[in-house]
Amino acid sequence: MRRVVFLFLFTGALPIAVGADITRIWLTHRTNDPGRIVVNWMTDEPGDSVVRFGRTKECDQEVRIDEHTRLHHVEIPLTHRDITYHYSVSSGDQRSARAKFRACPTDVLRVAVVADWQGRPDLSAVMKDDVHLLLTAGDNIARLWDRCGPGTKDCIEPYVTLIDTYPELFRSTPFMPVPGNHDREIRPRGRRPPDEPVYDVEATAFRRFFELPGDEWKWHFDVPEFDLRFVALDFSHISDFGTTWQTCHGYDEQSRQFRWYSKLMETPPAFVVTIHNERNADVRRQAGGRWHTLFRRGTCCITGFGYFAEWAEVDGLSFYNTSLNGRGRRYPDPESRFLAGEDSYILLTVQRGGPMTVEIRNLKRAVLHRKVYGRPAEATGRFRRRSY
Repeated sequence: MRRVVFLFLFTGALPIAVGADITRIWLTHRTNDPGRIVVNWMTDEPGDSVVRFGRTKECDQEVRIDEHTRLHHVEIPLTHRDITYHYSVSSGDQRSARAKFRACPTDVLRVAVVADWQGRPDLSAVMKDDVHLLLTAGDNIARLWDRCGPGTKDCIEPYVTLIDTYPELFRSTPFMPVPGNHDREIRPRGRRPPDEPVYDVEATAFRRFFELPGDEWKWHFDVPEFDLRFVALDFSHISDFGTTWQTCHGYDEQSRQFRWYSKLMETPPAFVVTIHNERNADVRRQAGGRWHTLFRRGTCCITGFGYFAEWAEVDGLSFYNTSLNGRGRRYPDPESRFLAGEDSYILLTVQRGGPMTVEIRNLKRAVLHRKVYGRPAEATGRFRRRSY
């Protein structure tokens, strides 16, 4: 949902809330511009939505939406880079304590990618990496139906639980998730496709809870200062497509998703990281191999399909798998070059004007695999990447 907001200066000092009523807060981006951020929160009672923010603890700016709701999404502008913003939210008499986040950096950008949250692991390793942005490769919750009842598409309770598990992380780090099959599971799967759909392909609850760019089930986010683009695709359980087990949108050459991605990749920036929730080897073959052709215009693909850590390479392009619950069944890529049964996440470090480093790390921050990607140079009509 997109709303009109109003910005004006707030001249009074911001009081520090004692016994704050609002504690469930998370940050996202709803546009492709890192110069804007969305502050999201929930309240026990419906009310208006107010964010006070600024470069100092006085929080001398304010954005207000005069609309009564319990689920609040307010976008605020960030006019400075590489600084800490302080902020607080309120709704009627309900208010939060003051929190803070960092704006987009100017020299080194750190981004973490995680997947398979179901076990609610300790993410102190990610916190210690001091990342500027947190992305996911799907399966952000276990399922919808066991908390919300079978067939309920718009129930957000599992996402509420996710936010409550990591309150400090979500109120200080912008979060941009990718939906997986578990994010849409509205009925028990069973052994055979039932009469009614098991998954909500439109990801209603996911899109209601998070504010993300574009269609939200697919999106892209650009960081121009680092010549970097992230693209989220909607791939999961593609072998079930066309049945009542179908989980994702179409992906053939005539599909809206394929045409959209093709357009994005016509003039790619130096680095493109594509994220989805299906086995990389299966996605590469789709549309007669044309997905793989498009992927090769970027830098790497990351999925959270299996419960393991992996790096594969095909035609000079890297394919990663990561899982916070990485000690389960493995579905290795035929071109796998690194494979480990460890809980893991991926850390991307990009230097402005320099290379991008991609590391697979375990939850003790040990580096399991590392690869450095140089900025592309145009040669023989296509981009080539130099690795170190």
